[in-house]
Amino acid sequence: MPATAPRRLFARGSYAEARRIADLLRQETTGGLLLLVATALALVWANLPGGTYEQVRQFHLGPAALHLDLSIEHWAADGLLAVFFFVTGLELKKEFVAGDLRDPRAAALPIAAAVGGMAAPALVYVLVTSLHPDSPPGALAGWATPTATDIAFALGVLAVVGSHLPSALRTFLLTLAVVDDLLAITVIAVFYTDRLAWTPLLLALVPLALFTLLVQRRVRTWWLLVPLALLTWGLVHASGVHATVAGVLLGLAVPVLRSRAAGGPEAGPGLSEHFEHRWRPLSTGFAVPVFALFSAGVALGGASGVADALRDPVALAVVAGLVLGKPIGIVGTTWLLSRFTRAELDEHLNWIDVLGMAVLAGMGFTVSLLIGSLAFGEGSTAGEHVTLGVLAGSTLAAVLAAVLLSTRNRTYRRIEEEEGVDADGNGIPDVYER
Repeated sequence: MPATAPRRLFARGSYAEARRIADLLRQETTGGLLLLVATALALVWANLPGGTYEQVRQFHLGPAALHLDLSIEHWAADGLLAVFFFVTGLELKKEFVAGDLRDPRAAALPIAAAVGGMAAPALVYVLVTSLHPDSPPGALAGWATPTATDIAFALGVLAVVGSHLPSALRTFLLTLAVVDDLLAITVIAVFYTDRLAWTPLLLALVPLALFTLLVQRRVRTWWLLVPLALLTWGLVHASGVHATVAGVLLGLAVPVLRSRAAGGPEAGPGLSEHFEHRWRPLSTGFAVPVFALFSAGVALGGASGVADALRDPVALAVVAGLVLGKPIGIVGTTWLLSRFTRAELDEHLNWIDVLGMAVLAGMGFTVSLLIGSLAFGEGSTAGEHVTLGVLAGSTLAAVLAAVLLSTRNRTYRRIEEEEGVDADGNGIPDVYER
């Protein structure tokens, strides 16, 4: 055997293993599991003696001349999370062009549910912080914290507990979460931009336009696209707008369908699916877990410290917004729209299914943590209490949703088994012979 043969075999084996890992990272359950592990590690590390967690989290690096001398926590929130939002932008574009959001009539209920599912938690947060006698000054700044739904976590839990649930429920949740992300990005850009420098923001349009021109021409050359994407990100960051917005804009620029010159839309998916296939493993396996690792770490101070933190009106408002506001907003808006308009709930869904899905949407996590840090700043006491509120509210929402959806899953599994019974063995289920 030639000397190069073992190297080729090793290279093939390594490539196959890398592909297997990448495919695993594209699964919804994997993303949720990695987020859970990263969160647990953050909590353990933040409560170890020595303070190494804060030392690492607040360690600064980057070129100061470009105003990029940022902390590790800042890099994770502004830099790595831009990858997550780039993939989110790709998903949004796909839904608007070729998915459920393409037909406004079919998407009317989940779109309205997403709006209601953001408005109600914000209202609950404002009510709790306004009426509580011990609310600290500036508590209202975090009004948007409980409004977001974490796609990875929510779909991951649904995939685990909902093997027999109607596919329409997943479609409803996915559409709702995608619109929720779009609204959350808008909220971040409009309400959590402290200062706005117009010159770098306008300059960012130049590399963004070049990136758009290249991808519209189906250019995949990384050494052309990546520098333009980084330049767009850097200029948006310098403008004062949260840099994750650049990720969404870049994702929305990528075409979903093939050009007519390449065989027409019916010929298959376009560049968007290719980029999502390539970048999702990086987002799921690295960007989001590292963000969680450096955002979810809170010094708990024992059971009494947790209890004290959760008694903070800000933390209480976040928990109430996620656990109560989300289902009230989603179910209430869906019912009102189906009751007083021509919009109809999918025939395969029951209202108890919608309630379980709405409770599951209370898993705010990634974007909620981001908004909480923007509202109260890095390292503040209020920021730590908000983080704990997001973790507690998301966990409680996940547990309640898992109980509800597991019960419904058993019901649908029993129905499926009964429909498959063929007592006389003629190949026709009994249910169709009655």
